[in-house]
Amino acid sequence: MALYTGIAAGDGATWDHLLQNRLVPYTITTLLTLLIAGIIMLGFAVPAAWVISQYDFPGRGFFSWALILPLAMPGYVMAYAWADLMGVAGPLQAHLRDLTGLSARDYWFPNLFRVPGLASVPVSPLFPFATISSRASFSLLSAATLDASRCRGARPLDLFWRVALPVALPAILGGLCLALMEAAADYGAADFLGIQTLGVGIVRSWQSYNEPNTAARLALMLVLIAGSLLIAARLYQGRKGVQQTSSRWLVPRRARLSRPIAMITTALCTLILLICFIAPIGRLLWLAQETNARSIDLWPLLRATLALGVMGAGAAFIAAFIFTLAAKRSQVLRMLTRLIAAAVYAAPGAVLGLGALFILRETGQALAGPIAITFLIWVYISRFTSAGVEPLQATLDRLPKNLDRAAQSLGSKGLRQFLRLDLPLLAPGAFAAGLILFVEILKELPATLMLRPFGWDTLAVKAHAYATDERLAQATLPSLLIVGAGLLPVLLLSWRLGATERS
Repeated sequence: MALYTGIAAGDGATWDHLLQNRLVPYTITTLLTLLIAGIIMLGFAVPAAWVISQYDFPGRGFFSWALILPLAMPGYVMAYAWADLMGVAGPLQAHLRDLTGLSARDYWFPNLFRVPGLASVPVSPLFPFATISSRASFSLLSAATLDASRCRGARPLDLFWRVALPVALPAILGGLCLALMEAAADYGAADFLGIQTLGVGIVRSWQSYNEPNTAARLALMLVLIAGSLLIAARLYQGRKGVQQTSSRWLVPRRARLSRPIAMITTALCTLILLICFIAPIGRLLWLAQETNARSIDLWPLLRATLALGVMGAGAAFIAAFIFTLAAKRSQVLRMLTRLIAAAVYAAPGAVLGLGALFILRETGQALAGPIAITFLIWVYISRFTSAGVEPLQATLDRLPKNLDRAAQSLGSKGLRQFLRLDLPLLAPGAFAAGLILFVEILKELPATLMLRPFGWDTLAVKAHAYATDERLAQATLPSLLIVGAGLLPVLLLSWRLGATERS
């Protein structure tokens, strides 16, 4: 609905102004943010995944699950924490002035309130997407392939650049594409940092300027960018897919690094974890304790957040499960299901929320009570079903192709086959899918901000309201509760990934 309005809507004064003055800066800022974020993300994720999957070094077992913890932290919470850490009055610059005796005007310091700063914000919570996909590919490399490369004189760096990376690149790009689509959908961090992206323009055009047609036009541009990322990744994966069919498949054993290299590797993994999780969480905890932050309505906020998270994750999981089982009978239907789910996932939450608002406006319904919650759950289903389909489909793809025929030959069909065969076999993927869906819905901001009914403020909405009003101390407790609520599912997901990884 939002995209149709964006195409069919007539011109207006606000749109003419944006077209002449703001559309190009909005688009360039968004694209530049994604480019910088992608480069930084690959620099974090791929080397970490390679050393964890292929080498033994001090702390490897800890980092194998700890580096997934940033997934529990939303990008806007990361922005709040690092803005306070890096501000002129923050501890980093204060210590620098104490050590050097300089004033704030006498030195250069990175500015988070610019495009490179915004680009660095989603890297921390989103690089686990690329790390997980990279680790999965590196862990499944054939020992025979690596041994053959070593026999031909390949050094460790050659093994990575010339053997492992080309094989794993499709999966790496798939994880990167997923992370960049999430970064393109960001609203909270960009709005807090005051950087004008397409996502910020969409929400402001509707809420501040009451210009739905202009918001729809901007939504169309954002969907085109996200869709282009999706299509490019799918095309590359289709052309570059590599399969191993040998019956002499061997999982490579992890090699031991020399002591100096092992210590450097441990230090680098520690630095990644420090930047992406420990430092921002520690700063929020310290700020909450120092300011003695209090909030009188934390329980209603937490209750609304968990209620929407459980309802949204449950509905999206059921949709993902139905899609997966329906696609099980046909290869064409399977590909079509994944393509549709991924295409909808490419639509940012602000765009889907805008579409829901258009439907409510055209039908004359008020944004209140059960209607608002129903539309919000519908947006969650539309937005995140793909995140549930992928783990389920990946589990299904690993099953023997003739398993269904064997079950049917034994008289197992319909509901009986579902309960006794499909459900147990899909349990690992279903577990991962449910956790991912809950965490993603828990962190969602723009659609919840646009569609929530009166009295249903969530932790994300309240934290963003406090932060944009420059009341960061009050935003710390809701922000920490968001991370805390998502931390247990992420820990369970980390444990599950570690349990299923071949050792």
